[in-house]
Amino acid sequence: MDLLHSPLHDRHEALGAKFAEFGGWEMPLEYAGGGVLAEHAAVREGVGLFDVSHLGKAMVRGAGAAEFVNRCLTNDLRKIRPGQAQYTLCCDEDGGTVDDLIAYLRSDFEVLLIPNAANTAEVVRRLAAHAPEGVDVTDLHRRYAILAVQGPRSAEVLSRLDVPADHDYMSFATAAIAGHEAIVCRTGYTGERGYELVVSSDHAADVWDAVMEAGADAGIRPCGLGARDTLRTEMGYPLHGHELSAEISPVMARVGWAVGWDKDEFWGKAALERQRAEKTVSTLRGLRAQGRAIPRPGMQVATEDGRTVGEVTSGTFSPTLREGIGLALLDRSVADGDTVVVDVRGRAQSFTVVKPPFVTPSTKED
Repeated sequence: MDLLHSPLHDRHEALGAKFAEFGGWEMPLEYAGGGVLAEHAAVREGVGLFDVSHLGKAMVRGAGAAEFVNRCLTNDLRKIRPGQAQYTLCCDEDGGTVDDLIAYLRSDFEVLLIPNAANTAEVVRRLAAHAPEGVDVTDLHRRYAILAVQGPRSAEVLSRLDVPADHDYMSFATAAIAGHEAIVCRTGYTGERGYELVVSSDHAADVWDAVMEAGADAGIRPCGLGARDTLRTEMGYPLHGHELSAEISPVMARVGWAVGWDKDEFWGKAALERQRAEKTVSTLRGLRAQGRAIPRPGMQVATEDGRTVGEVTSGTFSPTLREGIGLALLDRSVADGDTVVVDVRGRAQSFTVVKPPFVTPSTKED
């Protein structure tokens, strides 16, 4: 199958990007002139610009649209007001995770959803199949691009473009960038203050160029999805296909805070309530290397006496901590502070069990 391309593909080629496949899209993994470590540092210390146009976009529109979405997805849209966004999940009846996504509440009649690339069609299919008369679910995946401006100097860069940057975390506003309308949402996947810009695919290149120019003297760097992964792992943020899947529920991934337990209904409610009450399923924990080892997905985790207690779901070298870190689904008998052993390419390596994040986030700082 031919891979899809972002509307910014030519910009990435000109910047010497190394590409990789993400959810059916060919996207930049890293750029020439520094690679993942330099891009990671730019976001932690200054500002970076990501193209995340592979993320899905879907609109639910019509009388009662927000109420309908609230009956399907886990989080409670009644907790936010128009102009705010919310992290939520789409589950199946067994409690497995079809996808995690961001819901932009535009009004009671209109909700914009941002699912993961590979899961967009399935999320749209499920919602469309259950939508009542008068509510339409539209896949807008190719119609819009998404740029993420992330880092402690992100607000400064956007302010130079006369773009509002002082709104609260998880809220959004509409603004003009390079003469084109954009939704500017104070969200991100890095743990730093940041913004995601939803723009028409036809105008994405103009917006990219404007942001790069505005951030030039702030040291802005284009950043690939390699740095995005090291940044989110340092935060302990789940990635679908690793910490969330059809076999890994929100309870197991410890994102129960994104479940509206008091709601009358949502997909998978009974199964998730049972997992929450029984407390028998494995749960997500953090791992910090005691030596120089780097954990990788699929590696087995055991106690010091050799009892298997879980599996690594994500692992990387932390550019901030300068050590190996990972996320793992572990048996509930394992406690924070325990030492566990990971089979790293046939060698037993010691790790300390911790509660993420691994570094202090600044996402919500004013």
